[in-house]
Amino acid sequence: MNGTRKNSGRRKHSGNDQQDASFEVLEGDRSRVIGSLHFTTVSALLPLGVDAVIGGRAAVIDLAGVTSSDSSGLALLIEWLSVAKGASHTLRYDNIPSQLQQLARLSEVEELLVPG
Repeated sequence: MNGTRKNSGRRKHSGNDQQDASFEVLEGDRSRVIGSLHFTTVSALLPLGVDAVIGGRAAVIDLAGVTSSDSSGLALLIEWLSVAKGASHTLRYDNIPSQLQQLARLSEVEELLVPG
């Protein structure tokens, strides 16, 4: 992927299994998330994504670097969509991992992440 990292936030959780996640603002209106989207990481990512969405630096968020997720990760993505809507901005997710797609389908919110 082409893009220069301009800003990043990193939250590490040191438990039995190391969980790490970052939100990076790229060039233009693109951003990306890398790492695990779990209860222990999403609280640090939330304000980074909110700032990027409101600032017009996250019309597209690439999720190709997401290595794992639980329902907290799904809630995070839905919250960023809500923030975008409230700010009258568009937000689209690229490269949604199958694990997140399955969670969204089971939770009956898949159409929020992947508009028809």
